[in-house]
Amino acid sequence: MFETFLFYVFSTILVLAALRVITARNPVHSAMFLVLSFFTAAGIWLLLRAEFLAIALVLVYVGAVMVLFLFVVMMLDINLERLREGFWRNLPLALVVGGIMVAEMIALLAHQIFESAPASEPASGYSNTRALGLVVYTQYAYAFEVSAVILLVAIIAAIALTLRKRKDSRYQDPSMQVRVRREDRVRLVSMPPERDE
Repeated sequence: MFETFLFYVFSTILVLAALRVITARNPVHSAMFLVLSFFTAAGIWLLLRAEFLAIALVLVYVGAVMVLFLFVVMMLDINLERLREGFWRNLPLALVVGGIMVAEMIALLAHQIFESAPASEPASGYSNTRALGLVVYTQYAYAFEVSAVILLVAIIAAIALTLRKRKDSRYQDPSMQVRVRREDRVRLVSMPPERDE
């Protein structure tokens, strides 16, 4: 009963956070809601006893999202002074998101501590990581490969979007370097010799 209640609470938080990721105007707010949605999804996986997926989601995505956000800030040449000034403006939302994550962790711990009878205990020697590998690479192999291709297309699209010509950056044109002639680069100047007097 309590597990079902936690599942619905976490699912509601996950859907609302995911909606705020795409509707927030401030990129800092979007990143914070993205972290909240990943963290909540990890909580749902913990409820489903998929500990490996939960830890992988927290370590890889929650950690990588912040690094990715920093790269985006650097690539877009956002004024960091203005970003630091907005720290106090973004602090209330960060405290709310952090408070929700702490409440989720407390609810998960309370579920583990106060659960009277476990619904179904796995057999001894059971590994959910091994079971996940068997399912992903046998039953869902084609879906796994399709998702890999979609991710590859997304990476290529992100690179193509950032490769734009900017006036303030220098770049080399290899075709012009190949077509260059000696007369274009070197100029011989005849000068009279200097005489010591």
